[in-house]
Amino acid sequence: MEQNDMELIYDKFSNTVYRTAFSYCKNHADAEDITSDVFIKCFTGKYAYDSDEHLKAWLIRCTINRCKDIFKSFRFKHVVALDDAEIVYESPEESTVFHEVMNLPEKYRIVIHLFYYEGYSTKEIAEILKKSDSAVRTQLCRGREMLKKSLGKEFHI
Repeated sequence: MEQNDMELIYDKFSNTVYRTAFSYCKNHADAEDITSDVFIKCFTGKYAYDSDEHLKAWLIRCTINRCKDIFKSFRFKHVVALDDAEIVYESPEESTVFHEVMNLPEKYRIVIHLFYYEGYSTKEIAEILKKSDSAVRTQLCRGREMLKKSLGKEFHI
């Protein structure tokens, strides 16, 4: 893979990989490390991708797998982040909603992130997470209900 190809791929997908990692680990430093690891794997491996969507799905799957690896590691269990910077949002509503999404249990948080923030369909999410479409739809529905309860009636989900 040539340098220009790598730069284009990184520019196009780094934000998606970072946000997926952050939605899992809720830590900026770990999300940056995971993003680096995923792109190193992408650029050093001999993978062929049929389309940008296939590459994006592969990157998200690698990101999720890397997050799981870190959660299992000794380092993650014994390190506490001292101070994470807050993400800057355009409006307080976006910040509130994002904060509540981040507080959801992992299985709901990931599905909601992929559906609303990344724009994947439930079928695509099912393929990425290796779950059934009905399981993804159920998790999406339950996650929405949890958000409705935590956000109150002033927000429409």
